[in-house]
Amino acid sequence: MTLCEGLSVEESALIREAEAFARQAYGDHALGSGEGIWSHALGMALILVGLKLDADSRLAALLFAVPTYDEHGLERIEKTFGTAVSHLVGGISRLNHLRPITRDSVADAAESPEEMKAQIEVLRKMLLAMVEDIRVVLLRLASRTQTLRYYAASPDDLRQEVARETLEIYSPLANRLGVWELKWELEDLSFRFLHPDVYKTVARQLDEKRIEREQFIADAIVRLRTELEATGIRDAEVYGRPKHIYSIWNKMRKKSVPFSEVHDVRALRVIVKDVRECYTALGIVHNIWTPIPKEFDDYISNPKGNHYRSLHTAVRCPDGRSLEIQIRTWEMHKHAELGVAAHWRYKEESKKASGDNYDDKIAWLRQLLTWKDEVADSSDWVAHYKQAALDETIYVMTPQGRVVDLPRGATPVDFAYRVHTELGHRCRGGKVDGALVPLNTALETGQRVEIVVAKKGGPSRDWLNPTLGYLITQRARAKVRAWFANLALEETLADGRSVVVKELQRLGQGGTNIDDLAAKLGFAKADDLFIAAGRNELSMRQFQVAVRGSEMPSEERVAPVPRRRKTPDADHGILIVGVDKLMTQLARCCKPAPPDPIQGFVTRGKGISIHRTDCPNFANIAALHPERVIETDWGGSPDGAFPVDVLVDAHDRQGLLRDVSDVFSREKLNVIAVNTQSKQGAAHMSFTVEVNNLQQLSRTLSQVHEVPGVVGVRRG
Repeated sequence: MTLCEGLSVEESALIREAEAFARQAYGDHALGSGEGIWSHALGMALILVGLKLDADSRLAALLFAVPTYDEHGLERIEKTFGTAVSHLVGGISRLNHLRPITRDSVADAAESPEEMKAQIEVLRKMLLAMVEDIRVVLLRLASRTQTLRYYAASPDDLRQEVARETLEIYSPLANRLGVWELKWELEDLSFRFLHPDVYKTVARQLDEKRIEREQFIADAIVRLRTELEATGIRDAEVYGRPKHIYSIWNKMRKKSVPFSEVHDVRALRVIVKDVRECYTALGIVHNIWTPIPKEFDDYISNPKGNHYRSLHTAVRCPDGRSLEIQIRTWEMHKHAELGVAAHWRYKEESKKASGDNYDDKIAWLRQLLTWKDEVADSSDWVAHYKQAALDETIYVMTPQGRVVDLPRGATPVDFAYRVHTELGHRCRGGKVDGALVPLNTALETGQRVEIVVAKKGGPSRDWLNPTLGYLITQRARAKVRAWFANLALEETLADGRSVVVKELQRLGQGGTNIDDLAAKLGFAKADDLFIAAGRNELSMRQFQVAVRGSEMPSEERVAPVPRRRKTPDADHGILIVGVDKLMTQLARCCKPAPPDPIQGFVTRGKGISIHRTDCPNFANIAALHPERVIETDWGGSPDGAFPVDVLVDAHDRQGLLRDVSDVFSREKLNVIAVNTQSKQGAAHMSFTVEVNNLQQLSRTLSQVHEVPGVVGVRRG
């Protein structure tokens, strides 16, 4: 076998040029395993020749480590050998930067055996998602195979760790891609390193060399094909392979049987055109060799749960050796080898199905491996592979090595909420591969992400702004919204508790059992009572009756209050001491709202003007006309909306007005006037909003103060 086998004259010339280029770049450098880099590159390339991969793949194998020793290596490769080869080498470099992850390191990051299996499955997907061209994964598999071959010749302390990782990650990946030659070699070499004594025992029990076993299979194929043709089945495909040592041991372990009861040490597969021929072929097999009792399975009449269909039988040959035979149609074979969630999933005993989209792509990739010999133009083959790129999901890692899958475009904030809700709430910064990045940075597969957290605090409202790009996952958005909803509820609860406690103290009933009081008023618990009070939904008359246990004396009842028009039609309760049925109006200068301390001023022709007691205008006119001042108070439970001014000072930025307005909208406040000014980066904003009470206003001011950029907010 030569590196140029099956290539054109022009491609062969490039291979020879790459050999000289790589030898010069690598010199005497060695890999961490101790193997010389040039030796490893040559071994990789020869493995790819065996897989009949194209010239670009072989060139990339020879040049895989050039960027490590030449900072301009990729540019030189692209200039000399083309863009396709440069992309393949770049893809290998990205995969090689991944920290090796074995069962032990995954176990450190996983919370349970089930989660550990899920993490290993995500790692397999990550290897595929890391590259645009699936040939990079084949190059990686070839590299791992070459490393194991080196360890077989030169034992090393690291080889057990590499073997364990191979069985967990690379051999299942080779199986899923249908690269059987590499799968078997990866499994057998890894098994040999991890369990040398068991490996030798199974190898000895086979009692024959591999060549002899393969000759046995070849003879059985000739015998069966002859009998099939004699019966009229001339288009049957008959092939087989001896069972590999790792597969034999795996079956012994899973079925808890000795070597003598493993009947598929040698196996044949027969593919015919229809179901009738399947059963005809089965009869011929049982006529040639002796069936082994209880070793026949009819998966055509009774398909497996994954829709796998085939006839399985085991027979005994005249020399005493057993032989397993599978018989199926071409349609059944296509489903078993290429269909979604089919034979390969059964073999790996996957308990949980992966996403259908991922399965479709795996099936597509395996078809490509089957078709590669039929595609004349390698550029078509490359185009097919790029269509199969797994690009809808990204896979990033925590500092502990746990793999987290996210939609493409996800940010560090999405990542934080994916790991843990509290981590998301306290997220204040993100590090990607050790470097600080903005929180709206789109993550990429293979990156290691660390979240910088605050000791306390919550999310920012900016995260919910889609134009800022902090969150793309619905799950994270829902958690942020829930946090703010809970915060508003807590504030309402605190306000309501204050109202209830003060009212009880005013009534001289501070020792009242609030749970019993809540039950009397029809609330399930005390918190429900507090929330109703905080939302101004509690009837104070009913509250007072419940506290006293009976109707209040007539002298303690709230006197009827005069009504005034709301702006302009509704009423507010204003109690004018000693006077009834006077027209009142709320002063525009100070815009009082309950429970502000208020005073009345008798105007000429406009009734009583109601001011806050701290109103500067009121102080001036009261000093000039003290005889017109009249004692005033809020009567009963004033209802309706009261206009108040809200003044905001902030650092000007795009979207500031919208964010402040969002607060008023969430609090269901009607904005009846707005005035904004911006100068030298500072924004001064004045809003007139209608509130029901000062608790609502206080809650609104607190939320406006949390808006990014706001430096001060106050009532006008």
